[in-house]
Formats: sequence, C-alpha cells, structure tokens
Amino acid sequence: MVTLKIDRRTVQVKQGTTILEAAKSIGLRIPTLCYLQGINEVGACRVCVVEMKGSAKLVTACNTVVQEGMEILTSSPRVRHARRMTVELMLTQHNCNCPTCARNGNCRLQTLANSLGVRDVRLGTELTGQRKEQSSPSIVRDPQKCILCYRCVSLCDKVQTLGIWRIGGTGARTSVEPAFGRSLAQTECAYCGQCVTHCPVGALSEKSDRDRVWEALSDPERVTVVQVAPAVRAAWGEALGIPREAATMKRLVATLRHLGFDYVLDTCFTADLTIMEEGSELIERLTGQNVKGDPRFPMFTSCCPGWIRFLKGQYPELVGNLSSAKSPQQMFGAVAKTYYAQKLGIPADKMCVVSIMPCTAKKYEAGLDTMRSAGHGQDVDIVITTRELCAMIKEEGVLPERLEEEEFDSVLGDSTGAAVIFGATGGVMEAALRSAYYLVTGENTEPDAFKAVRGPQGWKEASFDLPGRTLKCAVAHGLGNARRLIEALKDGSVQYDFVEVMACPGGCAGGGGQPICEDSDDQSPARTQNLYALDAAAPLRFSHENPSVKTLYQDFLGKPGSETAHHLLHTDQKEWKMNAGQVKSKDERAPAAAV
Repeated sequence: MVTLKIDRRTVQVKQGTTILEAAKSIGLRIPTLCYLQGINEVGACRVCVVEMKGSAKLVTACNTVVQEGMEILTSSPRVRHARRMTVELMLTQHNCNCPTCARNGNCRLQTLANSLGVRDVRLGTELTGQRKEQSSPSIVRDPQKCILCYRCVSLCDKVQTLGIWRIGGTGARTSVEPAFGRSLAQTECAYCGQCVTHCPVGALSEKSDRDRVWEALSDPERVTVVQVAPAVRAAWGEALGIPREAATMKRLVATLRHLGFDYVLDTCFTADLTIMEEGSELIERLTGQNVKGDPRFPMFTSCCPGWIRFLKGQYPELVGNLSSAKSPQQMFGAVAKTYYAQKLGIPADKMCVVSIMPCTAKKYEAGLDTMRSAGHGQDVDIVITTRELCAMIKEEGVLPERLEEEEFDSVLGDSTGAAVIFGATGGVMEAALRSAYYLVTGENTEPDAFKAVRGPQGWKEASFDLPGRTLKCAVAHGLGNARRLIEALKDGSVQYDFVEVMACPGGCAGGGGQPICEDSDDQSPARTQNLYALDAAAPLRFSHENPSVKTLYQDFLGKPGSETAHHLLHTDQKEWKMNAGQVKSKDERAPAAAV
C-alpha cells in the first residue's frame, strides 16, 4: 500500500494507482476530457492537472502514479486557474455554435466550461479550415469541433482494433482524421459508432435522418410504418430523463403514434423470424441436409452490420462462414413491403419503412443494393438511432410519461422473450439454441437452459448437448474480441460450430446509436438486465411459438428456407465487397484488447 495526502487528507491506496483514482476513492472528482480508463490515459487535454508538493510543474492526475509521501492539491488557486485557461484555449479552436450542435446539453466541454466559470473566450476564435466530412452513410466528422483528446484513436485501435483514425500534422496544425488520407467512406470502418459515443464533444456524430422522417410523416401520400429494435426499449427513456420503470415499450408505442406514424410495429417480430431462418440454417449445416452452397463451420451470425463489415474488410476469406439470413431490420422491411402491404391493401411503393435502431451501422446496411428484395426501392427507407428518436420527441414537445400505454399494431407486432434478448450480447445465440433444440427434438427445453452464453466477458465459450452431437458455441462482443476469436480459429487453437459476434461492447445494448452517458455511468449492463427481465416475464419465450410468425409461414412464406423465404429473408453474403482500399496486414493491426 502507498500512503499519501490529497487535499490534506491521508489516503492509502494500492501501488500502481493513479492520482485520479486515489482522489476518486475518497470522493473527490477531478475533471477529465480525454481520459478513458485502460484505453486512453495520455493526459492530452491537461484538464486533470493537480499540484504536487516538490514539483515546479502541475502534473496530470490521470496518468501519474502515486508515490509514498506524495502531497497533492486538487483544487488550489493555481490548479483552478490552469484548468480554466486550458479550457479557454480549447474554445479558441472549437466551433462554439452550441445551439446547433448534436451534443448541446450533453457535451463534456460545455459542462466543464460552465463548471469552471468560463464566461468568455478572451483570445478570440481561430477555427481550422477543414470542412465537415459526410462521406459515410453513418458517421459525420466535424474537424472544427475536435479537441484532440484522441479518445476515438485509442478506442478504435485498442478496443475495436481497426485503426481507422490517425493523428496528422504537428503543432497548431495537428488533427485527427481517417488514416492514409482517405475519406471515412473509403476506410474499413465498421460504422459501429463507438467513436461517436465516446467523443466528449460534437466532433463525431451519427448522420442525422430526422428531417427525412419528418418529411415522410408530413406527406399525405405516404404510409409510414415504423419498427423498433429490441435494445431501444431498454434505453430510450435515459435521454429524456424518464425513470426506467416508466419508460415502457407500450409508452414508446403511444409516443410514436403521437409523432404521427401510421403503423407502429416491433422488430422483435422479425427477430423471431430471424431465429427460425438462422436456426434452420444451422441445423441444415450440421446435418448436411438441404444445404445451399458450401456449408462452412463455424457458422457466424449475420445480424450485426458492423461485424459483417469487419469480417469482409479484415478476413474476407471467412465470409462464407456467415449465415445467409438477413438481419431482423432487413427482414422486417422485406416482409412489410410484401406481406404486410398486401394485408393492409396498401401499394408497397407508397409505404415508407422507418427503423429505430441502437446502431449507426444500420444506416449503412439499409442502403445496400442487396437490400431491395421486395422490389419497391430499399426495403428499409430510413434508419434513425435511439438518440435521434429522443431528439424528435423533444422537438415535438411530447411528454411520454404522461401518455397512456398502447399496444403495437397487429400482424407484425407479436413477439417472444427470445426476440427481446437480441439486444444483449449472447442473446442471438441463446434464442437460436432454444429453437434449434426444438427443431431437432420436437420439444422445448427449459427457456434458460442456454444462459451460459450470457455475461459481460468479451469472449465466452459454451457447449450444449443436442441429440447425436455436442454443439460448441462462442460469443464475442467488441471487434477486438472478435479478432482474438478469429485468430484462434485460424491457428487451430479453438474449434466451434456456432459463433455470435456483435461489433459493440455489450452488444446492441451498448450500441453506437444509444444515449450517451458519462464514462463512469455505463448503462449497457443495466439495459441488458432490463432485456433479460422482459424475456423472463414474457408469456412466450421461444421464437417458434410466435403465432404471427406461424401465420406468416402458413399464409406466405411456406417454411423456413423456402424459395420465397430465401428471396426475401436471405442474402448472398459474397455479393457485395468492402470499399477498395488498403486492408491492414496482420502485423500492422493493433493488438486486440480483452474487454
């Protein structure tokens, strides 16, 4: 143990503890901007400076390790003045048009400037000449708001292991930009959005499609159909200040109708449909029956577009391992513009399908040429994130907590608990195994029989007994963990039959389109537990028991894997490739971090 004094209080902490952590242990919060524990501890912003006895210079608390006998002052006049000047200097190179910024009211720099009493930028403002970059369908980069904290650089290198961002220039011309001088659209970016959720300011944001939604809602000739992803129900209330127990799915349904959507439906319906198709495909690969193409193992899940972009960019030789099943979002669009349009008697070309997703990569996925199976343009017309939804609710002036709860519209509104847990890491695996067991045996197992795939570990393994064989499974979340898993598969140190990967740490619950929280207040575990609670309370917990899915097969699709199902619900994963551009060799890639 190390003994030191912080603000004249004696503190004992373990060796290797930083001043920042030591101060936190006694209830002192030292401000930070660039700090991300274990990921970005570089002291770049210098907002966390403290005074140390015997040192002529102020030291950064985030990466200075405590020593025996240290005496630290965290809020002396000298420290407060230095922090205020640091923030004021940042503001001289920052676009301070806060009312028009996506992060207004949820900006770390804005909050810090207020708390430090910065009321004027006395030195004037000199912005970089770089313009806003909007080449990506998912992410917007605004160099004039970048504060050079390097969080995006470290996160992409150490957690997602893609190295999309680099530090360019020197001195006053230093900038953070896509590597190799390319636009973001030309890189192997997964569009996962983790850089967006970890940016402390508005330098990175999702590409907003709110205006497109408002335009569709105001067009009397268009019929708007909105789908809500599983993970959205666990997070939408956070950005609106609504307690979790009041931010129910039924209240969100009422809110969406208040916004003007004609039909409000649940993506969980097509999550159940995904399980029927993907589970059947897994059984076909395992048994060798009715297999289309070359069955390869392990079979990878295919509902996360960030993961698919990662695999196609980094390991294109393994694309054949992906399930051919589309994501629930895209299955929904295809079914809505065919079966549902027929049911409603609506011309499909008048229908506008809007998705509310916890994910920025879904914007990219919806625009792919391979996602036009219904024959009426893109199967999904517009994708907005959970954050964009909350902004629309605020813009409309709706108070959701005061609305009466309402049910989803029928036909595509029924779902099971198995579909809800799609939003949690391991949820797709667990839901698929529940139905795969039934497809093999003709009977249900206990709903929680496969809960071994749950948990926060970045890479989990589990084995389950099916009649005639043992199924070896793995679950990974975060692309760094996915890389570790794939490298282990390639060198033969592990063997699996079925693998689930989600690009974002925590799965969709921690998606790049979810509400942005304080670093110390990660909500993804609480969101995940909420999803599991909804599953446990659901009257139906097996996807194959969804009555509306059964009706869809009886009336329209025939059976899982039928010709119609393959046309609408599956895709050739090899049909599109990543952008032309340099893909890093194995030696150039950053080491994967266990998260």
